[in-house]
Amino acid sequence: MSAAYCNLAPGHPWHGPYHESEYGFPAEDEAVLFERLILEINQAGLSWLTMLQKRAAFRAAFASYEVDRVAGFGDADVARLLADAGIVRNRLKVAAVIDNARVIQGLRRSHGSFHSWLEAHHPLPLEEWTRLFRRTFRFTGGLIVGEFLMSLGYLPGAHEPDCPVYGRILPLAPPWSRALQLPRGQIDVMVECKLRCCRLGFVLQRR
Repeated sequence: MSAAYCNLAPGHPWHGPYHESEYGFPAEDEAVLFERLILEINQAGLSWLTMLQKRAAFRAAFASYEVDRVAGFGDADVARLLADAGIVRNRLKVAAVIDNARVIQGLRRSHGSFHSWLEAHHPLPLEEWTRLFRRTFRFTGGLIVGEFLMSLGYLPGAHEPDCPVYGRILPLAPPWSRALQLPRGQIDVMVECKLRCCRLGFVLQRR
């Protein structure tokens, strides 16, 4: 993320708390990882501000991100979700969330947990992460995968080094800090720029 987010997010009612206590922080909890994946998938084509504003509605709609409950959703649940104005009513995204919950159940069997699956493949260049996610999950293009990984500390760039939050995250040993000798070009420059523009869409909405 660019310096602009670190400069502008503090004090913002929605971006501030996310920037200061979640973005770039490592996490292991399955519900946290699943929520982040859901929000990143649904953010496609929208601003991150919209997702933060809809966050509580998403939590209620998707059973507090309990993977087993979401994996068991059927036709009636899909109809309920598509009628819920509080979330993003997109049939493909709804189907992806349910299918991805079932994928996470499979990752428990194969790796022990979603977190362990991520750890088993870290570090990878973004291009390889994207191929892996596309083989494993639904609705996970490069932009979604890159921001998901950056938000959880698997890729660097969530905060500028002079951002106070950066100094709070570093002692937590985010995954990127455990792989400091990354190959040159690990994060594709063009994709990184798109990630920044996507996240900074909130600037225009503040005017």
